[in-house]
Order: sequence, then C-alpha cells, then structure tokens
Amino acid sequence: MSKLKKDKNQNLENKISEQEETKSELPEQEEQTIDQSETRIAELEAQVKEWQDKFLRKAAEFENYKRRTENDQFNLINYAAESFITKLLPIVDDFERSMEHIEDIDNSNAVKEGIKLVYEKLLKLLNEQGVKKMQTKGQPFNVDYHDALMQRKDNSVPPHTVLEEVESGYLYRDKVIRHAKVIVSEDSPSEDNQISTEGSAQSNSETEK
Repeated sequence: MSKLKKDKNQNLENKISEQEETKSELPEQEEQTIDQSETRIAELEAQVKEWQDKFLRKAAEFENYKRRTENDQFNLINYAAESFITKLLPIVDDFERSMEHIEDIDNSNAVKEGIKLVYEKLLKLLNEQGVKKMQTKGQPFNVDYHDALMQRKDNSVPPHTVLEEVESGYLYRDKVIRHAKVIVSEDSPSEDNQISTEGSAQSNSETEK
C-alpha cells in the first residue's frame, strides 16, 4: 500500500511540474504571437499607404488628362475656322487696296458702291464669326499685336506710337491670328543729348562773342 501511495504522489508531483512548465511557456508564446501580429499590422499599413499613394497619383493624372481634353475640345470648337479665316484675310486686303485705288477713277460710282458693298458684307461675315480688325493708328506700339516695319521721326506724337498701318491685324475671338504691320515713331532724344546740344550751342555763341 505504501508503494502505491508513493507512485500516486509521484504522478501528482509530475503533473504539477508539467503544469507549471506549461504556465511558464505561455507568456513567451503570447509575446511571440503579439510580435507577429504587430509585424503583420505594420506590413498591412505599409501596403495600404502604398495603394493610397498610387490612387492619388492616378487621380491627379486623370484630372490633368480631363483638363487637357476639355481644353482641346474648347480650342477645337472655338478655333475650328481659324485656318480658313487666315486664308481669307488676303482677300480682305485686296478689297481694301481696290477701294483705295478706285477713288482715282472717274465715273465709276456704281463700281465703287459694288466693291464697298461686297467688302462690308465680308467684314460683317467675319465679325459674326468672332473676327475683329485691330485699330492701330495712334495707339502705343505693342509687340503682342504689332509688327514694326520701320521707325519714322514725328515730334507731334509720343515715341513708339503707331503712325501708319501697312497691313491690318486681326483678332479671332481672343487670339491674334495676324499681327498688324505698322510704322512707329522714333525714340525721342535723351535728356543727356539735349543737355549736350544746348551746352554746345551756348559754347558756340560765347565763342562768337
């Protein structure tokens, strides 16, 4: 009986020892599980951020593409006739030159009126399409609208004023389709040159005395 009791006690002690070992191993396993979970969470967060960045880039690219497409459509609709109108402008020039020269011809009132009528109808048609003729004479020279062919001295106007229009310029809606070819007034002499000239004149007068 004593031997059986000893065996039972030994078995009980072994079980208690195993349970204690198992309990000591549990925290380590839990820590490993937590570490693995945190690592996985960090990986998933990195993937989510990567996909967010890709989505934002694609969204920005799409918006840029959308704007470009809208601009292309706008230009196509609003400036579709630009090529045709540009080719038509030399004909308008011919009409203007014809009206200038026909004034010298006697007994041609009917012809004059006919040419003027066609010219006015042509200008009206162009205006209806958004084409406007520039008003240049007397205006300050502007490189955005004018091409200066030459300069001419004219003290009656400020420097860089359009004196004469050689060829008309035109706007199609808000776009310059042909710059006006003009003659502009020269720069005025600088104050230094004026002072030098006045001083020279005074010196000459004193020498003569």
